[in-house]
Amino acid sequence: MNLDQISRPQASAHSHRILVAEDDAGVRRLNTDALTGSGYHVDAAEDGAVAWDSLQTKAYRLLITDHNMPRMSGIELIKKMRTSSMTLPVILVSGEMPTTELEKFSWLRISATLPKPYVITDLLKIVSDVLRMAADASERT
Repeated sequence: MNLDQISRPQASAHSHRILVAEDDAGVRRLNTDALTGSGYHVDAAEDGAVAWDSLQTKAYRLLITDHNMPRMSGIELIKKMRTSSMTLPVILVSGEMPTTELEKFSWLRISATLPKPYVITDLLKIVSDVLRMAADASERT
């Protein structure tokens, strides 16, 4: 599928900065290119520790994180975010979903999960849905 064939988000998406934490360079590049091509501003991190550093210095509207990464896993990153009172929506991506941890730590408030392998159109739909839900929730408060 060509990136030009993927539906474009609304013009307001241009203000959405997304952080992608993924240790696989090919997957990270594919996700970043697809999101950028869809009008989002995207930063990429090769593991949870680098993502944590980025979260300290920039404002994001969404985090997309792999679970199995060196130095700091996706779940460890999300735990660190939540214990630091960060309310950023999160999409957890993994070849093996950590269902036990997700059930045990419901306070992690993960917005969506996406099992690997996936197609880019599924990622873009989930991103759009999560950002829309976050915007709707902020309008109600």
